[in-house]
Amino acid sequence: MNSRRHAFGPVVLGLAALVALGGCQGEKKAAPAATLRFSAIPDDNTTELNRKFQPVAKYLSDALGVPVEYVPASDYGASVEMFKNGDIQLAWFGGLTGVQARQAVPGSHAIIQGAEDPQYYSYFIAKASTGLKAGDEFPMDIASKKFTFGSPQSTSGRLMPEFYIRRYTKQSPEDFFTQPFGFSGSHDKTIEQVASGAFEVGAVNYLTYDSWVKEGKVDPKDVYVIWKTPTYADYNFTAHPELETTFGQGFTQRLQRALVDMKDPALLDAFRRSALIPANDAEFDAILDVARSLDMAR
Repeated sequence: MNSRRHAFGPVVLGLAALVALGGCQGEKKAAPAATLRFSAIPDDNTTELNRKFQPVAKYLSDALGVPVEYVPASDYGASVEMFKNGDIQLAWFGGLTGVQARQAVPGSHAIIQGAEDPQYYSYFIAKASTGLKAGDEFPMDIASKKFTFGSPQSTSGRLMPEFYIRRYTKQSPEDFFTQPFGFSGSHDKTIEQVASGAFEVGAVNYLTYDSWVKEGKVDPKDVYVIWKTPTYADYNFTAHPELETTFGQGFTQRLQRALVDMKDPALLDAFRRSALIPANDAEFDAILDVARSLDMAR
């Protein structure tokens, strides 16, 4: 009897092990939920953008029922590359980076803009020590001043200011300015560099400058507006076509509705906008034409 018990013992143990293993294999772990990742062009201080956009990510996650993550971009070009590579599925672009991204990703579309964006404009700001006067006419006297744009790919800090420089002077910036001009990298840095005297004049988007004045970050008597450009369409949320395949048909429309319904002033402050409204690609055709004329888009 003992020998028979011992003979079957290993078999029984082996079967038990197989049953246990089968049970473990049957208990499949649930796949992690897909995450919607979005970014924004770094037109302001990166730390400040992180602080502002984290609550936006939480709002969208709650409204849409999916995990949402804000992914910071190192520069304007990086935001377009992340979108192109599918690392992000949504981006708060400027007019120029928006058309560049949509050209790179067929099927992507502008879905949202700020209420202020269809009639956006840039300021030319100057250091008081220049003695430059504010006026409605293009300030030809800036030709001899040290001038800075924002980011090379900024709509309001470079593209449209350069376009208007060319329109009113009939010259390129290289020919118009008698001193080498610069690129600060972002709107906040443009203001800082003009305020410090590193540059005498700069091109900046109006909402950033107005916010700095309101918040006491810059003295409008020391750094003031000398000219305002004509208006143009600017910022927009562009949606990647992967949203529909990842989260289901109709998700992009739900996302657009959630953004339009975002009424909390604290959340809208991340965009420096009074409201978010629907947008479409055609509204940025003029930006695309200007970008093509300056060899900044196909």
